Amino acid sequence: MRMRKKWMSGFLTLALSTVLVLSGCSSSKEGGEGTPAPAEGNDPPTEAAAQDTMIMGRGGDSVALDPSIVTDGESLKIGHQVFDSLLDYKEGGTEVVPALAESWEISADGLKYVFKLKSGVKFHDGTDFNADAVVFNFNRWSDPASEYKFEGDSFDYYDSMFGPDGARVIKEVKALDESTVEFTLNQPQAPFLQNIAMTPFGIGSPAAIQEKKENFKSEPVGTGPFVFKEWKRNDSITLEKNTNYWKEGFPKLNKVIVRSIPDNTARFNALQNGEIDIMEDLNPDDLSILEGNSELQKIERPPFNVAYIGFNFKKKPFDNVKVRQALNHAVNKQAIIDAFFAGQAEPAVNPMPPTLWGYNDEIEDYAYDLEKAKALLAEAGFPDGLPDPVTFYAMPVSRPYMPDGKKVAEAIQADFEKIGVKTTIESPEWATYLEDSKAGEKDDLYMLGWTGDNGDPDNFLYTLLDKDAIPGNNRSYYVNEELHTLLTKAQIETDQDKRAELYKQAQVIIKEDAPWIPLVHTTPILAGKASLKGFVTSPLGTESYVGAYFE
Repeated sequence: MRMRKKWMSGFLTLALSTVLVLSGCSSSKEGGEGTPAPAEGNDPPTEAAAQDTMIMGRGGDSVALDPSIVTDGESLKIGHQVFDSLLDYKEGGTEVVPALAESWEISADGLKYVFKLKSGVKFHDGTDFNADAVVFNFNRWSDPASEYKFEGDSFDYYDSMFGPDGARVIKEVKALDESTVEFTLNQPQAPFLQNIAMTPFGIGSPAAIQEKKENFKSEPVGTGPFVFKEWKRNDSITLEKNTNYWKEGFPKLNKVIVRSIPDNTARFNALQNGEIDIMEDLNPDDLSILEGNSELQKIERPPFNVAYIGFNFKKKPFDNVKVRQALNHAVNKQAIIDAFFAGQAEPAVNPMPPTLWGYNDEIEDYAYDLEKAKALLAEAGFPDGLPDPVTFYAMPVSRPYMPDGKKVAEAIQADFEKIGVKTTIESPEWATYLEDSKAGEKDDLYMLGWTGDNGDPDNFLYTLLDKDAIPGNNRSYYVNEELHTLLTKAQIETDQDKRAELYKQAQVIIKEDAPWIPLVHTTPILAGKASLKGFVTSPLGTESYVGAYFE
């Protein structure tokens, strides 16, 4: 079969143009032969050693450290440091670039991908990375009866790759030789390369998975730039430099400590006091303080996310479209942005950000209109509002798209009460929150968000709102067959303009069905020491720490 080279335009998406690179340099001087001796009684001049440990402050702990079984960003951030995938994304963007696979070819019919792997790469436990290791990982994810799929685990990212006929996208993965892997697909998938570059497809050590079994989710072993050392639950995760990393000269740091500090203000205070070196999810109210401190720097991620309120279709009356539309009309998004986001957000209309190709900018948002909301409730059979209080899950941790979920939930609670809808806000701890919202048994409404994983609209619309993502990321249990047809058709269409049109049609359906209240798209702000260099932000929200260092 004739093969085409890897840069096949129909299979690659556009890279974002916004790249933030923080760079700098340091030098060291050593006295050589002929250097004058210091005067007796005087110490020779010395130069302070560069800081080689970075302490990152974030809002919540990881759920698990095996990236293949998680969907939350806090877990994937750690996975991104410990594991490598076959492919990666260009620094600061979304263009696919080589990683553990140094090259690849795609068949003319889009059904076979042959990857040539890097040689000489070792897992952190000293075992060899090779084609058999790749096959082991993909077989583990694909086999529902795998002995290495442990109780409570689900491979949601792998399981989300279905085609229009209901078959899995990947038919077979086999090793052609020690350094060559062949993927055979059941049908073409336009975002296939974008998908397998994601952190949930990080390749783990087969030996470690076989030995550690269930413990692998808390004792991960990959090939990445940092080696896992310790996890103190709800406190910190310690990573150390992989001295055998395949990227020569990297990582720059010897150690990374990732600390969980749930309160935004406490996290910022820790940065100002020198207890941490960089932090995520700055409270927008603290931006002016940050900008006035010459010892600190502001770091922005490109906006590539959405925060939303999801309706649970398993619970009445949220299976009624008029109720969902009514509550969309009841939320004053601009007031929420003014109160809690300090100008670092814009109202969300669609489930994907306007910076992503395929966005439908002709769709108009549900206007903030309390009278319209009341009228829709009356049409739904609730002229006096809903008779019973609604359970509203509000996020207990700060996220890039939501600096303070509880306060935003309280503002929405007040909006709803104006139309006769009373809510009870609940915020269980993060892991429980995710489990409950995924099961859909305890919440009527839930607050969540999403930062794009791979630069493709499929990763927002199909991953979050298609019926194939139940149970999983479609926590609303929303099903629309017409939408499913459009989204799966878009997956096998290789012409990007045609794909974009399909996604625009899909957004029209989603707007009318109103499975969510899209809230905001944010520009996430990080803050760090001014001496921190080489830290490059990613629109995908999972920065690599591989190039970070201190002057």
